[in-house]
Amino acid sequence: MFKTILFPVSSNCKIAKINGDAMNDLASKIDGLIRTVPDFPKPGIQFKDITPVLQNGPVFNAIIRALAEKVKSAGTTYIAGIESRGFIFGSALAHELGCGFLLLRKPGKLPWKTLRATYQLEYGSDAIEMHEDAVKSGDKVVIIDDLLATGGTATAAACLLRDAGAEVLDAMFVVELEFLNGRDKLRNAGFPRIDSLLKY
Repeated sequence: MFKTILFPVSSNCKIAKINGDAMNDLASKIDGLIRTVPDFPKPGIQFKDITPVLQNGPVFNAIIRALAEKVKSAGTTYIAGIESRGFIFGSALAHELGCGFLLLRKPGKLPWKTLRATYQLEYGSDAIEMHEDAVKSGDKVVIIDDLLATGGTATAAACLLRDAGAEVLDAMFVVELEFLNGRDKLRNAGFPRIDSLLKY
């Protein structure tokens, strides 16, 4: 069983400078650890590699605590992680909050009956799925991923969860590429709150 939703998404990445925010000390530490890999996965892309961040225990711990602080009083039922790096931060955040964790996966990866949201990319389309019984009416869900770029995947995730009856409380990201205007897309999709720890 699939639910198909289409969203136009453009992708055009460049490097931009770090912006100051209330989490400036943590943001600076994250920025100092992120490795920029040019021309990956294709020419012209400046890939933000977070693996050095994950290897630093104190910073990884601080990220999870900072994210938890933003939603700890929201009555969150589930953290929904977007494949694949959203699984890393999302499962740790769910553990910190003491709530459940949902997998938002690429097509064909989940073993049970699924719901699917399909969204348009500049060069084609992509999709995410979740189990059809993952959420129920009244569940309160926070979506998390490592990076906010154009916002297409998170927007599709929100529609998927809402169509299944859940309330989407927040979209959370470790890194945000502000020049791609993903935050605007998420606002237009009705996200009540959007959080990121480091902005480029």
